[in-house]
Amino acid sequence: MKRRLHDLGLGIRFALGGGREGWARTLLTALGVGLGVALLLSAASVPGLVDHRAARIHDRQPFSAGSDKNTKNLRASLLYAGADTEYRDDTIGGKLLRAASADPVLPPGLATLPAPGTMAVSPALRELLDSPEGDLLRTRLPYEITATIGDAGLVQPSELYYYAGSTALSTESGASMAAGFGNIDEERPLDPMLVVLVILICVVLLMPVAIFIATAVRFGGERRDRRLAALRLVGADARTTRWIAGGEALAGSALGLATGTLFFLGGAELVGPLGLWSFGFFPADLRPLPWLALVVAVTVPALAVVVTLAALRSVVIEPLGVVRGGRTRRRRLWWRLAMPGVGVALLFVSQNPELRTASLSVAPPPIAVQLMDAAAPLSIATGATLVLAGLVSLLPWLVEAVVGRLRGGSLSWQLAVRRLQLSSGAASRAVSGITVAVAGSVALQMFSVSIHDDFDKVTGADASRAQYTVLADYPDTKLAERMIEAFRETPGVHKVIGSVTSYVTWPGPVADDDIRPTTTLTLGDCATLRELAHIDSCRDGDTFVVHPSSDRERAAWVDRTARLGKPVDTSSGEPGEPRRLWTLPASARTVIGRPDPAGEVQYGIFVTPSAIDTSLLTSLARTSAMLTVDQSVPDAAEHIRNTAARLSPTLRVHTVRTIERDQQYAGIQTGLQAASLATLGLIAAGMLISQLEQLRERRRLLAALVAFGTRRATLAGSVLWQTAVPVVLGISLAVVGGIALGALMLRIVGKTISQWWLFLPLAGAGAAVILAVTLLSLPALWRLMRPDGLRTE
Repeated sequence: MKRRLHDLGLGIRFALGGGREGWARTLLTALGVGLGVALLLSAASVPGLVDHRAARIHDRQPFSAGSDKNTKNLRASLLYAGADTEYRDDTIGGKLLRAASADPVLPPGLATLPAPGTMAVSPALRELLDSPEGDLLRTRLPYEITATIGDAGLVQPSELYYYAGSTALSTESGASMAAGFGNIDEERPLDPMLVVLVILICVVLLMPVAIFIATAVRFGGERRDRRLAALRLVGADARTTRWIAGGEALAGSALGLATGTLFFLGGAELVGPLGLWSFGFFPADLRPLPWLALVVAVTVPALAVVVTLAALRSVVIEPLGVVRGGRTRRRRLWWRLAMPGVGVALLFVSQNPELRTASLSVAPPPIAVQLMDAAAPLSIATGATLVLAGLVSLLPWLVEAVVGRLRGGSLSWQLAVRRLQLSSGAASRAVSGITVAVAGSVALQMFSVSIHDDFDKVTGADASRAQYTVLADYPDTKLAERMIEAFRETPGVHKVIGSVTSYVTWPGPVADDDIRPTTTLTLGDCATLRELAHIDSCRDGDTFVVHPSSDRERAAWVDRTARLGKPVDTSSGEPGEPRRLWTLPASARTVIGRPDPAGEVQYGIFVTPSAIDTSLLTSLARTSAMLTVDQSVPDAAEHIRNTAARLSPTLRVHTVRTIERDQQYAGIQTGLQAASLATLGLIAAGMLISQLEQLRERRRLLAALVAFGTRRATLAGSVLWQTAVPVVLGISLAVVGGIALGALMLRIVGKTISQWWLFLPLAGAGAAVILAVTLLSLPALWRLMRPDGLRTE
């Protein structure tokens, strides 16, 4: 061991003291390894980043005093109401606050409570309000900005958030009492299908990183081999030379660790505040878990040494030259097929047909596939990794088998083919990353598209009847009237449907073990009620009993409450609250309900304004309006939200959507887009570095060919062909392997392939990356063709 450590140290000295050539090779290796390390550290930081974001969201959620041991001694000291809104494509969070004691609790990020008429804003919201693009938003938030929310009160630097002081808040107007901050809802477990998707994403995104690091430590292979031959000439044995080469790779990987750490820290400072697809983070939150960072720090140098030693086992280094064993012995195929075969077997083991049930895209919510046991995620990850690794191991054999049979063609084609026939390993390694990325992306896209419908809920809404809904969680008939009048005057609004919905119960005797009959009471004018039920004739003062269209049990339940000529109780039923009785007129007509524009079927008792004393309505009621909008009017949605804010800051405006996307699925899709962009950038940068390194290794050959009269365009064409042939073979292999992997993953969750041609854009993207890398390497190629490339020592 002492001798091997000495050999490694000697290799490190050669790497750092080998002159300009040695430093160039070491820096290229460090740069390549550094890019991979930066992405690995980013992946190691994801668990911590998710925890930090969850903690920030948790810390600013208000909670009320309760009976549990943690909150029973607390008292409510703050009134609050949600005031979230949207502005064009951005979501703006906010709360209205009012002190309920002399010393109110404060949300994180605030030093003092905003005074009435003022607000504290996030830096991003302040910037938006100060810009010309924020004109309409300033009308909606007419508060004076007196403070900035600190980082502790924000989820990410680019978040748009505010706290505003208000004297109009009360429990009657929908406000709530807060005793502190730090509440969080019960976490929703991740759907098993999404677990499979996350596992596949991690494997697909990290495999190219590992492959690229393994490729980067082999930079300078041919020149290094000649130098090792010189060491053999002065007395070193074959094993010593291999360990010295391992020391050189160790030096490059160690510098790569430092370089990657700098890339990681610099990238966090740059990308975090900017965000990608509305996902940003504070740089301090992006820190790798210590044990994962330790794994990266130990694994990368060890991988560099192991890969170098393994690569040199096929090279015979003698004192007077180097002989590669790759051409004397053809690459074996059996073990390259065995690897993906084992992966396929593991994927088959990961499923349990007896527990698998097909997911449905309609209510009730889908029943997700159940994995066989707790070991299934590990089995899936291992199986997918082996399949993708098998594609990488198959690529060199495929390239060698194909180029060995190529003959004839143009001069540039013959130069490229001959070069690949002499040494196809470097070319195969250069495109192995893009092969894995394309194969994994094909599998991901097939899987994601096929489960897409399971996470899209069909709402049943009719966006042609109304495009926006406005809600207030308290009853206010005057507000409903003002909403109708104000929205009718709003630019772009064509039609308004306003109503107040409450609850009534049957006040008569019921059995002890029976549930008291309850139904809804909806108040609205005739035009509104016609949108909610099939009503032929209507005038103010009319009353209706509305049945669901096809549910006889619910219709019977409505009739148990709404008995013609009998009273109903409109009180909320709170202990000690007196009954508030209202008699349902005997003249009330029975009609059938119809879906409202939002897709909900309303039933119960429908009344027009003069048919009931509105003071009888319970505080549990809600006031709503549905709006039909002329979409051709510019910023119609913003005018609607401004009108809602002017009527009451607590009004909530929602867009009527026919399909709603599951938030967990949407979040994973967003993370996939960001991670895919980072991986694709790494692959492109890594291939460019690898291409430059190969050109640098062949600069004397290129200069000699030019000196003998070879046209520069011919050499440029040969470089393009040398890249294109392995790329075509690699992408073809990736498409076949990706489709097979995607089909296996879908089989695990009981799905079938819905779209077979998803690989076309992905294959095109891979080819575009290769073309871009080739074009970017041409300036270096022209420079290496100069006559001074013939100089030697």
